[in-house]
Amino acid sequence: TDRDKIMQIVEPVIIRPLSAEWAGIRAEIEELIASAPQQTAEKLLKGADKTKRDRAFAKAQELLRGFVERLRTFRVLDPACGSGNFLYLSLLALKDLEHLANLEAEALGCSREFPAVGPECVLGIELNPYAAELARVSVWIGEIQWMRRNGFEAAKNPILRSLGNIENRDAVLVTNEHGIPVLDAAGKAQRASWPQADVVVGNPPFLGDKKMLSSLGREYTDALRSAFKGKLAGRSDLVCYWFVSALMAIKQGRLIRAGFVATNSIKQTSNRGVLEAIFAHTEIFQAWSDEPWVVDGASVRVSLVCFGSTASEIAPQLDGQQVAKIGADLKAISDGNAQASVSTIKANAGFAFQGVKRVGQFEVPRKQALEWLSLPINPHGRSNADVLRPWASGFDVVRRPQDYWIVDFGWDTPASEAALYEAPFQYLEREVKPTRKGKREARANEMWWIFYWPRPELRRKLRGVSRFAARPSVSKHHIFRWLDPAVLPDGALVVIAKDDDVTFGIIQSRLHEVWGLSRGSTLEDRPAYTPSTTFETFPFPEGLSPDISAANFADEPRAKAIAVAAARLNELRENWLNPPDLIERVPEVVPGYPDRILPKDEAAAQVLKKRTLTNLYNARPAWLDHAHRALDEAVADAYGWGDDYRAGTLTDDEILARLFRLNQERTGR
Repeated sequence: TDRDKIMQIVEPVIIRPLSAEWAGIRAEIEELIASAPQQTAEKLLKGADKTKRDRAFAKAQELLRGFVERLRTFRVLDPACGSGNFLYLSLLALKDLEHLANLEAEALGCSREFPAVGPECVLGIELNPYAAELARVSVWIGEIQWMRRNGFEAAKNPILRSLGNIENRDAVLVTNEHGIPVLDAAGKAQRASWPQADVVVGNPPFLGDKKMLSSLGREYTDALRSAFKGKLAGRSDLVCYWFVSALMAIKQGRLIRAGFVATNSIKQTSNRGVLEAIFAHTEIFQAWSDEPWVVDGASVRVSLVCFGSTASEIAPQLDGQQVAKIGADLKAISDGNAQASVSTIKANAGFAFQGVKRVGQFEVPRKQALEWLSLPINPHGRSNADVLRPWASGFDVVRRPQDYWIVDFGWDTPASEAALYEAPFQYLEREVKPTRKGKREARANEMWWIFYWPRPELRRKLRGVSRFAARPSVSKHHIFRWLDPAVLPDGALVVIAKDDDVTFGIIQSRLHEVWGLSRGSTLEDRPAYTPSTTFETFPFPEGLSPDISAANFADEPRAKAIAVAAARLNELRENWLNPPDLIERVPEVVPGYPDRILPKDEAAAQVLKKRTLTNLYNARPAWLDHAHRALDEAVADAYGWGDDYRAGTLTDDEILARLFRLNQERTGR
């Protein structure tokens, strides 16, 4: 972790609160000395005045010594210390603060104390033995360099001493020397304990919950989740186990405050629970919600979160700006309301879904699908067309279609029936079955010809619509696009199972985009959108919610205005993507499947390659901007905010505040 990122945590967790403590003590020293009888070269104090002055200075010296002792016994723990970067800079920060206190007290008339802060003030836990030894050496080097730089003699006999306060072990789970979880008498895995400390800082390992099994192994992952059951959601990312461990220590009085680096997915659904628990039991006093970070050449986005008690009157800071309070979504809280308390709205439930999760090579190029479609009828008299469908991923929505098909046996087809579709089944047996071995869920192994998450609830919902809106779950631009229900959406897509222009217009509007940006995280520069945190919490205009049939508001003026604007936006975009003079529509080989869109010639093909929604929104031509403005105005009118929109006072912050209040009003409805 680079120095700047480390100091963004060390400063608020260690330096700022201790500096505030010293400022108070220094003020006492100043007051003591100022109130004492003054002595000059011409006037030497005697008797009671001298006694009073000596007592004042003795008290001042005692205050200085007390603060130095406070720093000497102050303990900083990094429970994922790596090679010791956080510990190194934390030690330097404590020594600098001690030195400053000595210099300022000396200037007031006190005697300087000899440096007392040393390597024993920093504690570490590190799983890798080599990294743990590096951390020990790094801390000693920091100590020696600081002493020499500030004119003090460094220890020489020996130069480096053993640092048992940096431990080589697992920080979250009790394991043996082979890394195998140790079970208690009841056969349960045990949470690891941390040494007593004042503060915790660090950069715990980044590992998504879906990768824990393959990276850590089933035995360890199951034991970890079991040990923290009831304290943390089972599908939380690995970093959350450090957050919740720190919170438990704070609640037990064994820790004052903590500061960690985490990927910005800490704000997402499965992870945000730990931030909500932190928000409920203590204070998030400093946060950087979405910072760039580079590790091993890869650029990611991180959140830096500091929580606990600051023991001072310093106001919370978010992204470098002072705020009244920081919510669990790492947003500033306004009007006394925590946006972390946003709840799902019943009227929105059951309409937004993630697409199917395959886990295995179920998709095939069009050429392969056509070969299977041209084969003779299968033994049971059925065509392979029954189990072959066009497939769409996020790429197909924001760029040009990839023209892939997918083998789809639904969600409950038995092997005896699936095997009757000979060629597709044999393909899956060869390509998918081997990749399913060792998966945690037994069904993934036993029914390898079925998608890992086949989404039956999504399939049932799509049977009742003529089209559905979809957007990538992670995308640079907020773009929904209509897809045919014959197309099977991939897990990289979020699907809204509504086919009316009104719903499409509302979710494509800037108002919904602002809400989505506030509820999700960001991968690099691409905001995330989820069915639960974004769609199901969004308060639609009154009377236009997803649970109401579009036929019920078809003649309603607000709805008609949105529908017209949404249809016009979609028409313009589609005409730009596929100009009628450059394409031809060809019926698909399977009746009922959407037509193929093909370039008329090679020249047209070259033009169409660049006609993608990503390129369109990167350029954002005037006509597109006008179409979006017309849609946004119609949606604002539906909320009763049209005049404010036209006046330019409906800022993103104001949109978010108003939508939040509506969410609060509709919770439980």
